[in-house]
Amino acid sequence: MVNLAEKAAYIDHTLLSATATAADISRVCAEAKELHTASVCVMPYFVPQVSEELKDSGVLTCVVVGFPLGAVCTEIKAEEARLAVEQGAEEVDMVVNLSALKSGDIAYVQKDITAVVEASKPAAVKVIIETCYLTEEEKVLLCQLSVKAGAAFVKTSTGFGKGGATAADVALMRKTVGDACGV
Repeated sequence: MVNLAEKAAYIDHTLLSATATAADISRVCAEAKELHTASVCVMPYFVPQVSEELKDSGVLTCVVVGFPLGAVCTEIKAEEARLAVEQGAEEVDMVVNLSALKSGDIAYVQKDITAVVEASKPAAVKVIIETCYLTEEEKVLLCQLSVKAGAAFVKTSTGFGKGGATAADVALMRKTVGDACGV
């Protein structure tokens, strides 16, 4: 049986509210340190604060880029990631450009993921594929593109879509990526 402390080590403690304040972020950082979560995930504005508050705690600083829609130009998304890493982010959660995918521009989607992975080095990149809007074939394709780009993880959702993680999506993603990356 897995206990709470073991579970917490797999959780990204996240605050992505449009109205989050510096005090809210400090509260989340304190909770993450107390619970020993994997990371604290925030919008780019808060990366310097989180990086400082989590220093030497063992809890990673995580940032979202292209959030929440993933529809910003690749160059902007990559620069957002690069700057966040420069400011202390140790993990980057990027949102895939679903409009490009749904338009059939697979080359653009591959370029988008690869550019963020490259710009984020040495930080790990987690690709959010927003499964609630995708067919099974599109989910598989995005997992494959993420692995090809060198992503460290694939994720099911931003939490802002019409649905979140499902056991079926997680199983499909794990089956697709195998040991090539985390889910």
